[in-house]
Amino acid sequence: MLTRKHSIDGKRPFEGAAELFATLGGDAAMKLAMVAGDVTLVLDETGTILDAAYDPLDFPSFAGFVGSNWIDTVTDDSRPKVMEMLAAARRGEVQHWRQVNHPSREGDVPIRYAVLSINGGRHRIAFGRDLREAGKLQQRLLQVQQSLERDYLRMRQLEARYRMLFERSTEPVMIVEAGTLRIREANPAAHQLVGARPGSLPGKKLLNFIDRNSHDGVQSLVGAALVSDTVSPARIRIARGSREVMATINGFTQDRGQFLLVRLVPASDRAAPEFSPVLALVDQMPDAFVVADSNLEIVTANAAFVELLQAASVDQLRGRHLSESIGRPGIDLDLIEGQIDQHGAARNVATILRVGNDFEGEPVELSAVRTSGEEGYYAFVIRPIGRRLRDLPPGSQDMPRSVEQLTDLVGRMSLKDIVRESTDLIERLCIEAALSYTSDNRASAAEILGLSRQSLYSKLHRYGLGNLAGDGE
Repeated sequence: MLTRKHSIDGKRPFEGAAELFATLGGDAAMKLAMVAGDVTLVLDETGTILDAAYDPLDFPSFAGFVGSNWIDTVTDDSRPKVMEMLAAARRGEVQHWRQVNHPSREGDVPIRYAVLSINGGRHRIAFGRDLREAGKLQQRLLQVQQSLERDYLRMRQLEARYRMLFERSTEPVMIVEAGTLRIREANPAAHQLVGARPGSLPGKKLLNFIDRNSHDGVQSLVGAALVSDTVSPARIRIARGSREVMATINGFTQDRGQFLLVRLVPASDRAAPEFSPVLALVDQMPDAFVVADSNLEIVTANAAFVELLQAASVDQLRGRHLSESIGRPGIDLDLIEGQIDQHGAARNVATILRVGNDFEGEPVELSAVRTSGEEGYYAFVIRPIGRRLRDLPPGSQDMPRSVEQLTDLVGRMSLKDIVRESTDLIERLCIEAALSYTSDNRASAAEILGLSRQSLYSKLHRYGLGNLAGDGE
């Protein structure tokens, strides 16, 4: 849309610089006319193009314009506009910008022109500005707007579907703010379960509808949901009639806030699990107990294992591979699997338990068995032995305890595996002795051992020996 800003009508005229324009020479005036438009046409009184200035690369179809009448170079629908601009120029009226289209092989070229009379009205200058880039931008804007409208319509349709599912679900569901436990939304089934009037739950605290004796259980579920994707349901009581329900809580983030999806299923709708004294006793064992699937991914564990790994709950550990926590990566678990395959069980295997990024880990003793079948499950019993080893007196021959542990493996591991473990132990003991003899001078230690410095550094990193951050020389 053309407005007043597209003409000189109403604009503040030059004052102090007005005389400067009177001194412009022909060359300066020509350059000014060329700069004023992408296309500049010089016309006579009849509209014949006497001369033209343009970029041939941008306007290749304008090459034959000189000598033609301006009205013959535009499309049929643009001719009335050209006639109006020429007539207004003869009358000396203030010109407004008008868009006309020039035909070409690549399509119409839109140009916006303004005509100025010069030389006492005997000539005109038509200043033209190329609108193709603006047209492309408008087209892109239109495409983006249409895409946004389609996405918005699709989102509205999805929202309507999920809203219908939410409202018609027979399972009581609530959306709760994680920080304040204030209910944001609740479906009709949730209102009916807690005995509230339809539409009255949003804005109220969830704990107001939970029995006081179950508040701690709800808080525990909320804490577990905020740190884990999978949280086991828990039995709680609602305040109305002290009715028991199974509560499932999942956390999610939306609009930079944390929310909880709370599902409450009446306990009578679920089959009550049979009490198992074995499971109850395993959970109370002082030694860590963990069950893993055939891929050695954790399925369940008792409280002692959760405490050893410093986790919030067993739900945080489910699905984690045992190699992230047990043994040296790619070594110990492979040996344990080999013993189970060969002997049906692994007994009192000395290994380490790692927490987080701790590479050295805590010394532990591990026993394991596996159920039959291709998709069998592994069961591990783990007990820390670091404190027990520190309290043991040295052997009669002052033999390193690690060597004693290797000899204890006879009968539980193959000779090949024991020799491999022994080789690593001897290599480490020799490197420790060389570093001690040379006062931790690595260059001298490498020379004594007949190793290159690079090989020594590699072995130091492998066994975690020495001050790896410094030079040690």
